[in-house]
Amino acid sequence: MDRMAEQNAVSHGRLYPTGEPFATHRMPVGDGHVLYVEECGHPDGVPVVVLHGGPGGGCSPFMRRFFDPAHYRIVLFDQRGCGRSRPTASVEANTTQHLIRDIEEIRQKLGISSWLLFGGSWGATLALAYAQAHPDHVTGLILRGVFLGTQAELDWFYGGGVARFFPDQWARFRDHIPAEEQGDMIAAYHKRLFDDDPLVQARFALPWLIWENALAGLQSSPVSHAPPDYARAFARLENHYFLNNCFLDEGQLLRDRHKIAHLPAAIVQGRYDMVCPPQSAWRLSKGWDACDLRLIPASGHALSEPRIASELVNVMNGLRRTEI
Repeated sequence: MDRMAEQNAVSHGRLYPTGEPFATHRMPVGDGHVLYVEECGHPDGVPVVVLHGGPGGGCSPFMRRFFDPAHYRIVLFDQRGCGRSRPTASVEANTTQHLIRDIEEIRQKLGISSWLLFGGSWGATLALAYAQAHPDHVTGLILRGVFLGTQAELDWFYGGGVARFFPDQWARFRDHIPAEEQGDMIAAYHKRLFDDDPLVQARFALPWLIWENALAGLQSSPVSHAPPDYARAFARLENHYFLNNCFLDEGQLLRDRHKIAHLPAAIVQGRYDMVCPPQSAWRLSKGWDACDLRLIPASGHALSEPRIASELVNVMNGLRRTEI
Protein backbone atom coordinates (compact mmCIF):
# COMPACT_ATOMS: atom_id res chain seq x y z
CA MET A 1 0.00 0.00 0.00
CA ASP A 2 1.18 3.45 -0.91
CA ARG A 3 0.42 5.97 -3.59
CA MET A 4 2.13 8.85 -5.30
CA ALA A 5 4.57 9.67 -2.50
CA GLU A 6 5.53 13.11 -3.71
CA GLN A 7 1.92 14.20 -4.24
CA ASN A 8 1.99 16.08 -0.93
CA ALA A 9 4.99 18.43 -0.99
CA VAL A 10 7.40 18.40 1.92
CA SER A 11 8.94 21.72 2.82
CA HIS A 12 11.50 20.53 5.30
CA GLY A 13 15.15 21.51 5.20
CA ARG A 14 16.44 18.17 6.41
CA LEU A 15 15.71 16.38 3.15
CA TYR A 16 18.68 16.02 0.83
CA PRO A 17 18.64 17.37 -2.74
CA THR A 18 17.06 15.06 -5.29
CA GLY A 19 20.29 14.51 -7.20
CA GLU A 20 20.66 12.40 -10.31
CA PRO A 21 21.58 8.73 -10.75
CA PHE A 22 25.21 7.94 -11.47
CA ALA A 23 24.02 4.78 -13.27
CA THR A 24 20.76 3.38 -14.66
CA HIS A 25 20.08 -0.16 -15.80
CA ARG A 26 17.48 -2.06 -17.79
CA MET A 27 17.68 -5.44 -16.15
CA PRO A 28 15.96 -8.52 -17.63
CA VAL A 29 14.80 -10.82 -14.83
CA GLY A 30 12.99 -13.48 -16.82
CA ASP A 31 9.33 -14.16 -17.59
CA GLY A 32 9.42 -11.28 -20.09
CA HIS A 33 9.98 -8.67 -17.36
CA VAL A 34 12.64 -5.95 -17.63
CA LEU A 35 13.24 -3.85 -14.52
CA TYR A 36 14.30 -0.23 -14.35
CA VAL A 37 17.09 0.14 -11.77
CA GLU A 38 18.99 3.30 -10.79
CA GLU A 39 21.94 3.99 -8.51
CA CYS A 40 22.41 7.34 -6.77
CA GLY A 41 24.75 8.84 -4.22
CA HIS A 42 28.29 7.51 -3.69
CA PRO A 43 29.33 4.54 -5.89
CA ASP A 44 31.43 3.18 -3.02
CA GLY A 45 29.03 4.16 -0.25
CA VAL A 46 27.02 2.02 2.17
CA PRO A 47 24.45 0.19 0.02
CA VAL A 48 20.75 0.72 0.67
CA VAL A 49 17.91 -0.52 -1.52
CA VAL A 50 14.63 1.40 -1.61
CA LEU A 51 11.49 -0.75 -1.87
CA HIS A 52 8.53 1.29 -3.04
CA GLY A 53 4.94 0.88 -2.02
CA GLY A 54 1.85 -0.29 -3.78
CA PRO A 55 2.32 -2.90 -5.08
CA GLY A 56 2.47 -0.94 -8.31
CA GLY A 57 3.50 2.47 -6.99
CA GLY A 58 6.92 2.70 -8.64
CA CYS A 59 9.84 4.73 -7.36
CA SER A 60 10.31 8.48 -7.81
CA PRO A 61 13.11 11.06 -7.47
CA PHE A 62 11.58 12.09 -4.13
CA MET A 63 12.61 8.75 -2.67
CA ARG A 64 16.30 9.62 -3.12
CA ARG A 65 16.08 12.49 -0.66
CA PHE A 66 16.32 10.57 2.62
CA PHE A 67 19.97 9.60 2.21
CA ASP A 68 23.23 11.49 2.48
CA PRO A 69 24.59 11.09 -1.08
CA ALA A 70 28.16 11.36 0.20
CA HIS A 71 27.67 8.31 2.41
CA TYR A 72 25.12 6.00 0.78
CA ARG A 73 24.98 4.05 -2.46
CA ILE A 74 21.22 4.29 -3.05
CA VAL A 75 19.59 1.65 -5.25
CA LEU A 76 16.02 2.26 -6.44
CA PHE A 77 14.01 0.11 -8.84
CA ASP A 78 10.51 -0.18 -10.22
CA GLN A 79 8.99 -3.54 -9.33
CA ARG A 80 7.52 -5.79 -11.99
CA GLY A 81 4.71 -4.24 -14.00
CA CYS A 82 5.02 -0.63 -12.86
CA GLY A 83 6.94 2.60 -13.27
CA ARG A 84 9.58 2.34 -15.97
CA SER A 85 9.73 -1.45 -15.79
CA ARG A 86 8.12 -3.39 -18.61
CA PRO A 87 5.60 -4.70 -19.47
CA THR A 88 3.36 -2.15 -17.80
CA ALA A 89 0.51 -3.34 -15.57
CA SER A 90 1.38 -7.00 -16.18
CA VAL A 91 0.49 -9.50 -13.45
CA GLU A 92 2.00 -12.46 -15.29
CA ALA A 93 4.77 -14.06 -13.21
CA ASN A 94 4.25 -11.27 -10.67
CA THR A 95 4.16 -12.52 -7.08
CA THR A 96 5.99 -11.74 -3.86
CA GLN A 97 8.30 -14.66 -4.53
CA HIS A 98 9.18 -13.24 -7.96
CA LEU A 99 9.95 -9.85 -6.38
CA ILE A 100 12.17 -11.43 -3.74
CA ARG A 101 14.14 -13.15 -6.50
CA ASP A 102 14.35 -9.86 -8.40
CA ILE A 103 15.84 -8.05 -5.39
CA GLU A 104 18.40 -10.79 -4.96
CA GLU A 105 19.28 -10.68 -8.67
CA ILE A 106 19.76 -6.90 -8.51
CA ARG A 107 22.03 -7.31 -5.50
CA GLN A 108 24.17 -9.89 -7.26
CA LYS A 109 24.38 -8.03 -10.57
CA LEU A 110 25.45 -4.84 -8.80
CA GLY A 111 28.12 -6.70 -6.88
CA ILE A 112 26.71 -5.87 -3.43
CA SER A 113 27.43 -8.36 -0.66
CA SER A 114 24.80 -7.03 1.76
CA TRP A 115 22.66 -3.95 2.11
CA LEU A 116 20.19 -1.96 4.16
CA LEU A 117 16.51 -2.31 3.28
CA PHE A 118 14.41 0.88 3.23
CA GLY A 119 10.72 0.34 2.58
CA GLY A 120 7.33 1.75 3.49
CA SER A 121 3.84 0.29 3.39
CA TRP A 122 3.96 -2.55 0.83
CA GLY A 123 7.69 -1.78 0.63
CA ALA A 124 7.91 -2.71 4.33
CA THR A 125 6.08 -5.97 3.60
CA LEU A 126 8.53 -6.78 0.83
CA ALA A 127 11.53 -5.78 2.95
CA LEU A 128 10.46 -8.20 5.68
CA ALA A 129 9.78 -11.00 3.21
CA TYR A 130 13.13 -10.52 1.49
CA ALA A 131 15.05 -10.25 4.77
CA GLN A 132 13.48 -13.45 6.07
CA ALA A 133 14.43 -15.23 2.83
CA HIS A 134 17.99 -13.80 2.66
CA PRO A 135 19.03 -12.65 6.17
CA ASP A 136 22.74 -13.11 5.38
CA HIS A 137 22.56 -10.35 2.77
CA VAL A 138 20.81 -7.78 4.99
CA THR A 139 22.54 -5.40 7.40
CA GLY A 140 19.39 -3.73 8.76
CA LEU A 141 15.83 -2.65 8.02
CA ILE A 142 14.29 0.83 7.98
CA LEU A 143 10.52 0.49 7.75
CA ARG A 144 7.64 2.96 7.55
CA GLY A 145 3.89 2.46 7.80
CA VAL A 146 4.13 -1.27 8.42
CA PHE A 147 1.82 -3.55 6.42
CA LEU A 148 2.05 -7.27 7.24
CA GLY A 149 -0.19 -8.51 4.44
CA THR A 150 -2.78 -10.05 6.76
CA GLN A 151 -6.48 -10.52 6.17
CA ALA A 152 -7.30 -8.27 9.12
CA GLU A 153 -5.41 -5.40 7.49
CA LEU A 154 -7.18 -5.93 4.16
CA ASP A 155 -10.54 -6.12 5.92
CA TRP A 156 -9.75 -2.84 7.68
CA PHE A 157 -9.13 -1.03 4.44
CA TYR A 158 -11.42 -2.79 1.96
CA GLY A 159 -14.02 -4.36 4.23
CA GLY A 160 -15.48 -1.23 5.75
CA GLY A 161 -13.36 -0.85 8.89
CA VAL A 162 -11.72 2.46 8.11
CA ALA A 163 -14.95 3.58 6.40
CA ARG A 164 -16.23 4.48 9.87
CA PHE A 165 -13.81 7.41 9.78
CA PHE A 166 -14.23 8.25 6.09
CA PRO A 167 -17.84 7.45 5.18
CA ASP A 168 -17.92 10.01 2.39
CA GLN A 169 -14.77 8.74 0.68
CA TRP A 170 -15.85 5.13 1.21
CA ALA A 171 -19.20 5.82 -0.45
CA ARG A 172 -17.44 7.20 -3.53
CA PHE A 173 -15.27 4.09 -3.70
CA ARG A 174 -18.10 1.64 -2.95
CA ASP A 175 -20.79 3.13 -5.15
CA HIS A 176 -18.95 2.27 -8.36
CA ILE A 177 -19.87 -1.34 -7.54
CA PRO A 178 -23.42 -2.83 -7.66
CA ALA A 179 -24.93 -3.38 -4.21
CA GLU A 180 -24.97 -7.16 -4.57
CA GLU A 181 -21.15 -7.22 -5.02
CA GLN A 182 -20.20 -4.76 -2.29
CA GLY A 183 -19.56 -7.53 0.23
CA ASP A 184 -16.18 -8.21 -1.40
CA MET A 185 -14.78 -5.01 -2.83
CA ILE A 186 -11.41 -6.50 -3.80
CA ALA A 187 -13.09 -9.22 -5.89
CA ALA A 188 -15.59 -6.75 -7.37
CA TYR A 189 -12.88 -4.36 -8.50
CA HIS A 190 -10.77 -7.28 -9.76
CA LYS A 191 -13.56 -8.28 -12.12
CA ARG A 192 -13.47 -4.81 -13.68
CA LEU A 193 -9.75 -4.02 -13.51
CA PHE A 194 -9.12 -7.22 -15.47
CA ASP A 195 -12.01 -6.81 -17.91
CA ASP A 196 -11.15 -7.40 -21.55
CA ASP A 197 -12.16 -3.83 -22.36
CA PRO A 198 -9.34 -1.33 -21.56
CA LEU A 199 -11.94 1.40 -21.11
CA VAL A 200 -13.55 -0.56 -18.29
CA GLN A 201 -10.15 -1.07 -16.69
CA ALA A 202 -9.45 2.66 -16.87
CA ARG A 203 -12.87 3.57 -15.46
CA PHE A 204 -12.27 1.56 -12.27
CA ALA A 205 -8.54 2.18 -11.86
CA LEU A 206 -8.92 5.81 -10.82
CA PRO A 207 -11.46 5.30 -7.98
CA TRP A 208 -9.26 2.51 -6.61
CA LEU A 209 -6.28 4.90 -6.50
CA ILE A 210 -8.33 7.84 -5.18
CA TRP A 211 -9.69 5.80 -2.26
CA GLU A 212 -6.21 4.98 -0.95
CA ASN A 213 -4.76 8.41 -1.65
CA ALA A 214 -7.59 10.13 0.22
CA LEU A 215 -6.55 8.41 3.44
CA ALA A 216 -2.78 8.66 3.04
CA GLY A 217 -2.03 11.80 5.01
CA LEU A 218 -3.56 14.00 7.69
CA GLN A 219 -2.94 17.10 5.60
CA SER A 220 -3.30 15.54 2.13
CA SER A 221 -5.48 17.01 -0.58
CA PRO A 222 -7.48 14.20 -2.20
CA VAL A 223 -6.39 13.40 -5.74
CA SER A 224 -9.14 13.51 -8.35
CA HIS A 225 -7.04 12.51 -11.34
CA ALA A 226 -3.83 10.71 -12.24
CA PRO A 227 -2.03 9.68 -15.43
CA PRO A 228 -4.11 6.80 -16.86
CA ASP A 229 -1.12 4.46 -17.25
CA TYR A 230 -0.04 5.05 -13.65
CA ALA A 231 -3.56 4.53 -12.28
CA ARG A 232 -4.04 1.33 -14.31
CA ALA A 233 -0.71 -0.19 -13.24
CA PHE A 234 -1.20 0.79 -9.60
CA ALA A 235 -4.77 -0.48 -9.35
CA ARG A 236 -4.23 -3.73 -11.25
CA LEU A 237 -1.07 -4.74 -9.40
CA GLU A 238 -2.34 -3.79 -5.97
CA ASN A 239 -5.64 -5.56 -6.54
CA HIS A 240 -3.85 -8.65 -7.91
CA TYR A 241 -1.68 -8.91 -4.81
CA PHE A 242 -4.50 -8.27 -2.35
CA LEU A 243 -6.81 -10.76 -4.06
CA ASN A 244 -4.06 -13.33 -3.51
CA ASN A 245 -3.30 -12.35 0.12
CA CYS A 246 0.02 -10.84 -1.00
CA PHE A 247 1.21 -14.36 -1.86
CA LEU A 248 2.04 -14.90 1.81
CA ASP A 249 0.75 -17.40 4.33
CA GLU A 250 -1.53 -15.76 6.87
CA GLY A 251 0.67 -14.32 9.60
CA GLN A 252 3.87 -15.42 7.84
CA LEU A 253 5.90 -12.28 8.49
CA LEU A 254 5.27 -12.43 12.24
CA ARG A 255 5.71 -16.21 12.33
CA ASP A 256 9.13 -15.98 10.68
CA ARG A 257 10.37 -12.90 12.47
CA HIS A 258 12.83 -15.04 14.41
CA LYS A 259 14.85 -15.38 11.20
CA ILE A 260 15.76 -11.68 11.37
CA ALA A 261 15.67 -11.13 15.13
CA HIS A 262 19.43 -10.52 15.13
CA LEU A 263 19.16 -7.69 12.60
CA PRO A 264 18.79 -4.06 13.72
CA ALA A 265 15.62 -2.31 12.58
CA ALA A 266 13.93 1.06 12.90
CA ILE A 267 10.21 1.56 12.33
CA VAL A 268 8.84 5.05 11.64
CA GLN A 269 5.08 4.81 12.11
CA GLY A 270 2.47 7.55 11.95
CA ARG A 271 0.34 7.55 15.09
CA TYR A 272 -2.77 8.28 12.98
CA ASP A 273 -1.96 6.12 9.97
CA MET A 274 -5.35 5.15 8.55
CA VAL A 275 -3.98 3.05 5.69
CA CYS A 276 -1.71 0.85 7.82
CA PRO A 277 -2.75 1.34 11.47
CA PRO A 278 0.01 1.29 14.13
CA GLN A 279 -1.11 -2.05 15.57
CA SER A 280 0.88 -3.92 12.91
CA ALA A 281 4.08 -2.00 13.67
CA TRP A 282 3.52 -2.59 17.38
CA ARG A 283 3.03 -6.33 16.91
CA LEU A 284 6.10 -6.57 14.70
CA SER A 285 8.34 -4.70 17.15
CA LYS A 286 7.12 -6.39 20.33
CA GLY A 287 9.83 -8.79 21.50
CA TRP A 288 12.26 -7.72 18.77
CA ASP A 289 15.03 -6.38 20.96
CA ALA A 290 16.99 -4.92 18.04
CA CYS A 291 13.97 -3.02 16.73
CA ASP A 292 13.39 0.68 17.50
CA LEU A 293 9.72 1.63 17.03
CA ARG A 294 9.16 5.37 16.65
CA LEU A 295 5.49 6.39 16.79
CA ILE A 296 5.26 9.81 15.16
CA PRO A 297 2.63 12.20 16.55
CA ALA A 298 0.15 14.08 14.36
CA SER A 299 1.11 11.99 11.33
CA GLY A 300 -0.60 9.59 8.97
CA HIS A 301 0.72 7.22 6.32
CA ALA A 302 2.36 9.28 3.60
CA LEU A 303 6.11 9.20 3.07
CA SER A 304 5.92 12.92 2.36
CA GLU A 305 4.39 13.97 5.70
CA PRO A 306 6.86 16.39 7.32
CA ARG A 307 7.33 14.55 10.62
CA ILE A 308 7.57 11.17 8.90
CA ALA A 309 10.08 12.46 6.35
CA SER A 310 12.15 14.22 8.99
CA GLU A 311 12.34 11.16 11.21
CA LEU A 312 13.38 8.93 8.32
CA VAL A 313 16.22 11.34 7.56
CA ASN A 314 17.16 11.28 11.25
CA VAL A 315 17.30 7.49 11.18
CA MET A 316 19.49 7.38 8.08
CA ASN A 317 21.78 10.10 9.43
CA GLY A 318 22.06 8.17 12.69
CA LEU A 319 23.14 5.06 10.80
CA ARG A 320 26.06 7.00 9.34
CA ARG A 321 27.46 7.18 12.86
CA THR A 322 26.64 3.66 14.00
CA GLU A 323 27.58 2.04 10.68
CA ILE A 324 25.20 -0.89 10.81
